[in-house]
Amino acid sequence: MDIAILYKENKSLLFSLAYRMLGSVMDAEDIVQETFVTFDQLPNREYITNDKAYLCKIVTNRCLDLLRSSAKKRELYVGPWLPEPLLNQEILENDPAISYLQKESLTTAYLLLLQQLNAMERAVFLLREIFPYTYEEIADMVGKSVANCRQIYQRAKRSIHFDPETIPSVTEAQTQVKDFVQSIIQGNTTHLLELIREDVVCYNDGGGKVRAAQIPVVGSSKVIHMHINLIKMYNSEYKVQFAEVNGLPGMVIVMNSGTKYVYSFSFKGDQIQFIYVVANPNKLLHIR
Repeated sequence: MDIAILYKENKSLLFSLAYRMLGSVMDAEDIVQETFVTFDQLPNREYITNDKAYLCKIVTNRCLDLLRSSAKKRELYVGPWLPEPLLNQEILENDPAISYLQKESLTTAYLLLLQQLNAMERAVFLLREIFPYTYEEIADMVGKSVANCRQIYQRAKRSIHFDPETIPSVTEAQTQVKDFVQSIIQGNTTHLLELIREDVVCYNDGGGKVRAAQIPVVGSSKVIHMHINLIKMYNSEYKVQFAEVNGLPGMVIVMNSGTKYVYSFSFKGDQIQFIYVVANPNKLLHIR
């Protein structure tokens, strides 16, 4: 098949796999591009019986290599690590995972759960759970036996505790996020205490590049105090733009200085349980 047609038909799938593996929009895009270059240069390509599976094999192994080579860098990361946010205009409508877990597997909370798995567990789990491939196909992609892949998947599955029923509807989540912002601006602590859980946790990923809390901020009073102080500090020198971030309502805050903060949220019932703030400019280069 012509490489241009293959690219059009499989780019979405490959990006979906790479992004979930890496938590990086830019690295995922680079790997997808490299994959098609590699595939186009393969000798005897006509003997490949399943182009899509072979492309996934290349992407998977590129991701595994990158995760292994960057493991030390991750250990030295300053403060909490969060995945690069994927905004509404970037979410590919024909994402092959949409029909299986819809957008749940794109949420920041789900991507952080995947980070608990080692590189091989993550690869096998995603290929089986999200896309999904047979154990025979996965074994060929990752160079393991079928029995070993089955064991790896079961082990990974036991480690992932995710309840999609805790996610509110998009309309409910939008209302909660907008109420959260408005209450902070107004300094309405009473309403804020209704919107967020008492044990709420706020993760701030500045990567040592910008000012950000280097440990999670835990508890409703501390989270409220931090945000109200920030509003006072910047004194209206900012713009709030609501957006879909990793499949759920979130927001982008742009300061007059050009600094950006991208917020995503995790909910439990009718309250916000986790707040994720990405401020590391290196992770926001793809956001226009």
